Amino acid sequence: MLPDGLSFPTLMAFVAASGVLLITPGPTVLLVASHALTRGSRAALWSVAGVALGDATALAASLGGLGALLAASAALFSAVKLAGAAVLIGLGLGLLRHPPRDLASRAPVSSRLGACGGASGLSLARDAWLVTSLNPKSLLFFVAFVPQFMSKAAPLAPQAVTLGAVFVTMAALNALGYALLADRLGRVGCLERGLRLAGRAGGVGLIGAGVATIAIERP
Repeated sequence: MLPDGLSFPTLMAFVAASGVLLITPGPTVLLVASHALTRGSRAALWSVAGVALGDATALAASLGGLGALLAASAALFSAVKLAGAAVLIGLGLGLLRHPPRDLASRAPVSSRLGACGGASGLSLARDAWLVTSLNPKSLLFFVAFVPQFMSKAAPLAPQAVTLGAVFVTMAALNALGYALLADRLGRVGCLERGLRLAGRAGGVGLIGAGVATIAIERP
């Protein structure tokens, strides 16, 4: 049952708009795909969990006032932007320094999920959470996007929770889809040289995303 103020047609419009936005690959999708290509699908599932938590964090922070504060404060916007860029560049450098060396590095293990310094599942989830939640563009976007589908004539909190839950679910499914596709490509082209190239390409892509994040201007 939908909360007061949120009709089914409005919800479907939100789903359609969110789908168009989510399907376009960004830094988060690049990170998840890199994990799937170089470490396998089970490792990528930890990243997907981090994406869901990161989107939930960013959405809650935005609607809680952080997004508006970022738009108003140049110093805070720059701090969040640089922190997000540092995470992306650091992860990219890690992939360049420690690309997967062989097919065994893609095999999921209960306590260790691949090469790249023996990253654990929790550390993969943490990295995805940081990349997702520290994206200032997303924080500002949520402030401008989500309220467009909310009715001011009804209680806002139930509407925000419903729309947020829908968006986070869609974001997780989107990341999962990219992860499964990347894992499939990794299995098809599972030569050692191909894995090393995939790791390096992912590293370069993440560094590029970090540099692009630095270039984001405050509206």
